[in-house]
Amino acid sequence: MKYFTAYLVLVNLITFLLFLVDKKKAQNNKWRIPEGRLLFFALIGGSLGGILGMKIFRHKTKTPKFTIGMPVLLIINIISLFYIIKIW
Repeated sequence: MKYFTAYLVLVNLITFLLFLVDKKKAQNNKWRIPEGRLLFFALIGGSLGGILGMKIFRHKTKTPKFTIGMPVLLIINIISLFYIIKIW
């Protein structure tokens, strides 16, 4: 279980940092991180880090794909977490 906890912390940290990097690149008119990649990291467990990144960096807050999608992915992550804990 400690490896799973470490995984969740790591994937949320990575997702959070991806939102920071994408925000900085957007401000400097540089190549951006694809939205699909941001959503993928949220899907595999990083939705909380993504939501925090959206709020703290004020990034992707007007895009419905993120304003609706990230909370939905968080709910999916929580349900998945309960199933994983139940199996263990």
